[in-house]
Amino acid sequence: MDRQPNVLWVSFEDTNPFYGCYGDTVAHTPHVDALAAEGCRWPAAFSTCGVCAPARAAVITGMYAISIGAHHMRTTFGQTDLPELPTPYSVLTPPAVKCFTEYFRAAGYYCSNNAKTDYQFPAPRSAWDDCSHSAHWRNRPHPEQPFFAVFNPTNTHESGQWPENAPELTIRPEDVEVLPTFPDTPKVRTALAQMHSQIEIADRRLGELLAELEEDGLADNTIVVHWSDHGPLPRGKRWPYDSGIHVPMIVRWPGRIEPGTVSETLVSTLDLAPSMLSSCGLPVPCHLQGQPFLGELVVAREYIHASRDRHDTNYDRVRAVRDSRYKYLRNYYPHQPYVGWVPYRNRHPIHEELQRLHLEDALTPEQALLFAPSRPAEELYDTRNDPHETRNLANSANHAATLARLSKECDDWLNEVGDLGEISEWEMVNRWYPNGVPEVGAPLFVALDPSRGGMDQAENGMTLVVPAAIQLHAGMEGASVEYRLGDEPHWRLYAGLIRLNEPGPVTIEARACRIGYKDSPTVTLSLQISA
Repeated sequence: MDRQPNVLWVSFEDTNPFYGCYGDTVAHTPHVDALAAEGCRWPAAFSTCGVCAPARAAVITGMYAISIGAHHMRTTFGQTDLPELPTPYSVLTPPAVKCFTEYFRAAGYYCSNNAKTDYQFPAPRSAWDDCSHSAHWRNRPHPEQPFFAVFNPTNTHESGQWPENAPELTIRPEDVEVLPTFPDTPKVRTALAQMHSQIEIADRRLGELLAELEEDGLADNTIVVHWSDHGPLPRGKRWPYDSGIHVPMIVRWPGRIEPGTVSETLVSTLDLAPSMLSSCGLPVPCHLQGQPFLGELVVAREYIHASRDRHDTNYDRVRAVRDSRYKYLRNYYPHQPYVGWVPYRNRHPIHEELQRLHLEDALTPEQALLFAPSRPAEELYDTRNDPHETRNLANSANHAATLARLSKECDDWLNEVGDLGEISEWEMVNRWYPNGVPEVGAPLFVALDPSRGGMDQAENGMTLVVPAAIQLHAGMEGASVEYRLGDEPHWRLYAGLIRLNEPGPVTIEARACRIGYKDSPTVTLSLQISA
């Protein structure tokens, strides 16, 4: 590979693949469809969770949310109605776990995010060169520097279907398809029309970004990836049914992916991090739990896995496994109803209609599934013949072998990755922070030159003789260190010795951070370099 490829991610929020290239013709999506025609489309791509923050925690770390304690939706701010919850808190990941973009930064990539994070922890400073609403690959310090750029249009979010956030409708309500799990009412049709209209808006934003890539002469050496964090709509978002976890996955990679390719391989959004590293020729850390579906290290999946836990105010625990056809769900709280109290979800106009008609006993059996007063311990669906997952086959003798196989796979998966859902949220948080949130210590400067072998810390005013270097050291396990030289505005991720071979004065600033900890103070070292 002559040049390291750039990477451009464009993720839509809360979006099933309601696109023309996936066979859905309601929304007009010319830019998504063109991207698929120029690259590869994965019809069997799934998220690890049916809700934003746990799903995005898995994407950015390459680890299942249940493995790192990011499985409860909404950790970083409190629930005013329920002060007994342990929120707010930041997830404290194991020391080896980092935002995978650090591996790109360490390899010399400029990493920008515009601008959504929602990782269950504040984005550490070490994750991005720029994480803001103005972040763009065009802001990188050197035009030849490879980049990893992320854009997150937010208009397709669930809240985009609330009446107060309604776009100008480009889809007529009479033209939408109403799922059999929803009542066919004007209010439902209007909400669905809003959803498809929002997709058209996001598609135009994708087109703008692709046009900018062309203007900059970068399209031929950039891997473009389009995906979504999870699905929308009631009984979709927050749930591990396909309507909650089936997502688009489209990749254009000129010269490496044949145009118009369709891969039936199972893909998880957990696989995004190792796939990008593999595609760019970077090492894939062994602790990552995803499997590359691109690059030199492709691993075929037999199953995808998903989870559901606390959502805002309502505790739950569901684990799910899916192969290319069958979906298995294990309900750990079968005694409780499907619908608990989640005020944010209750604002959705389709949920309002479901609730209204449920109280009037006017729902069909399929529509009333969401309001069942209890659940089976296990659910099994044939997604090929029952795509809306309304006919539970768990008690079917004809499917006993499939149930046993997927149940065992669920056990094997949980044993392999670990499941912090086994303990209470309070216990988990108290294990992390028994004495409050600690602060990362400031990094140390260590001097190296012909007379100094790195035994002692560097001191302000010290003179080093070329060839000279400064080594940065953080004592906190799992900490990352950033630094900058002189008056340069850009912070760099420390990934090796800082070589200082130009005579004259030098000033170095450094700071350390770790996911779940308070950032260190910034420290400064002033040196003189002598020939």
